[in-house]
Amino acid sequence: MNKKRQFIENLINQMTIEEKIGQMVQYGKVNDEIKKKIRKGQVGSLLNVQGAKNINELQKLAVNESRLGIPLLIGDDVIHGYRTIFPIPLAESCSWDMELIQKSAYIAAKEAKSCGVNWIFAPMVDIARDPRWGRIAEGAGEDHFLGAEIAKARVKGFQTAEKDFPLVASCPKHYVGYGAVIGGRDYNNVDMSENYLKTYYLPPFKAAYDAGALTTMSSFNDLFSVPLTINKKVLRDILRNELNFKGLVVSDWESVEESIYHRVSQDRKEAALKGLLASCDIDMHSGVYDENLKQVIEKHPELEQLIDEAVYRILSVKYELGLFDNPYIDEELHKDIILHPHYRQHALEIAKKSIVLLENKHNILPLHDKNQVIALIGPYANDQENHLGCWSCKGDKDDVVSIYTALTTNLKHTKVLMETACDFTDHYNINIDKALEVAKQSDIVILALGEPRYYSGENNNRINLNLPGYQERLIDEISKLHKPTIALIASGRPLSLGNIKEKVDAIVWTWHLGLEAGNAIYAVLFGLTNPSGKLTVTFPKAVGQIPLYYNHKSTGRSHFPRYIDGDDIPLYPFGYGLSYSQYSYSNLTLVKDHITKHETLKFTIDVTNKGPYSGEEIVQVYFQDHFASVTLPVKQLCAFRKVFLEPQETKTLHFSVNPKQFGLYNENNEFVIEPGTFTLYVGTNSVDVLSTDFVISE
Repeated sequence: MNKKRQFIENLINQMTIEEKIGQMVQYGKVNDEIKKKIRKGQVGSLLNVQGAKNINELQKLAVNESRLGIPLLIGDDVIHGYRTIFPIPLAESCSWDMELIQKSAYIAAKEAKSCGVNWIFAPMVDIARDPRWGRIAEGAGEDHFLGAEIAKARVKGFQTAEKDFPLVASCPKHYVGYGAVIGGRDYNNVDMSENYLKTYYLPPFKAAYDAGALTTMSSFNDLFSVPLTINKKVLRDILRNELNFKGLVVSDWESVEESIYHRVSQDRKEAALKGLLASCDIDMHSGVYDENLKQVIEKHPELEQLIDEAVYRILSVKYELGLFDNPYIDEELHKDIILHPHYRQHALEIAKKSIVLLENKHNILPLHDKNQVIALIGPYANDQENHLGCWSCKGDKDDVVSIYTALTTNLKHTKVLMETACDFTDHYNINIDKALEVAKQSDIVILALGEPRYYSGENNNRINLNLPGYQERLIDEISKLHKPTIALIASGRPLSLGNIKEKVDAIVWTWHLGLEAGNAIYAVLFGLTNPSGKLTVTFPKAVGQIPLYYNHKSTGRSHFPRYIDGDDIPLYPFGYGLSYSQYSYSNLTLVKDHITKHETLKFTIDVTNKGPYSGEEIVQVYFQDHFASVTLPVKQLCAFRKVFLEPQETKTLHFSVNPKQFGLYNENNEFVIEPGTFTLYVGTNSVDVLSTDFVISE
């Protein structure tokens, strides 16, 4: 028996049933009653507790005043930064830069840890294909392969080891299928087959667990007609047995209790029983376990073994974090950590690489700092708060660099006139006439538009995806002036741009970029940074096309029109993004065009920068299985690489793709690699590609 197991089992053997259940109880508020429970060893974790001093005091209650002195897990939703706020996760995913994404997670964990947090409820690794869903902002987009790579990077960043222990415990969420809620309506039902689940939605979770994630969070939705938090098939059979996840499972906020409102638990006692049977270890805030598990065990004493298993997993996380050695945090440490200049520099770097250039007619961009007048118009012109995006934790708007501030600070020869013109959403604070006056005085118009931050995130779903308020009217009026016009659009999701695309000369998709938004946007507009971001989610032409994603399956009649009044072609496909340079692909060459299912597929591709600017290209590799035992996507991402090229430079890239990438789940939901003919695609996005065929045999 190893030291850890011996320590934990010895501790469990000393615990009363009340103390065991206490480890399975988490509350999201602290009052005198909760403090009494902590002293009795009847609370194992807390969330939403602020400040190192306050957290240390609570740890002292648990360690010094409870019978067994078991420290607390302290959780928080640190989604894209703690105090130094980075781009929203969907934006970061458009960088396709695993090193930078991992560093964002590391910095977030470092700041959170300095304030006493030891458990982060992130990363959100839900695959999301419906931009109406507000929580699409929190994830990595629509592709399961890229999502898996990003999940690994974020888990590694959060759980970076310092002084022999991970900074914090990560918590991949929301297990599982939450991104597929019907109609993009948060908390709604999910309907999919087990094959679909394993093909599309499980890979990011498996990658996160393989990367060492210590915990995971169950989701609000049902799956196979059972709410996830009490779903034995999905939590115990798939998560524990098939994926071999050994960490703890925490419910989402009150979701154990919500099984009653799903109408599958008759009361709180039955909800507690079903949560325990399903292997949900911690009940977040509903109090269902706290109030009912003891009665459940009195009626079913044989189930105490399940409680012991849950408590073992919880104590194991505390052990892995080193909390039994030292649960406290230096109360002055945060002063040297929070908003460190190096952290802000990283925020700027990843913000620049998260921006996606969608349109650049007549090469209007990059701009140049010269004797000219720019009209900066729109609700984002001098806004700070909304760049923080949803789930901005302890972010402060006063730390955000606005677009206007960045332009006026950095430009030496260009005059910038600024006019807000309209609010984000209402129809009252409108001054379009003033905006037109300012625009008429300018040589170039920059429209700073988008969604406010509260339009995305949890339970912030949308029926239409147009720019809200009077922003489209503003575009209409400005376009009548026939001035060179650049649209900067900040959002937490793809939006419908059908009425906008033809009225402006350039579209720069900025998402919600965090603290360094203004400086990043300035750097891209004026060519200090050549944009390299690529979309990780498809942009539809209209809401009626949703859900629209690149890796859809084949049908029996794919040549038939999809709609009477339109097509099913996206406005911008997955992987799309322009640069100030032009990249060409040539000489796609397989090392072998016939491999066994145990061999790696190796090939080379030449990429040339034919433009006048140095830049970074994201080379994307896809494949199609010509024939299989089950229906499969028409195209699937299987590799990618970032390459930096000077003007007119050519590089030969060497790729090796693991044959498991070409596998599938068969009719029995078993993972197999089937022999057959495949097409390999390599290119700048999911549509513009070169191709060649190869064969896999037994």
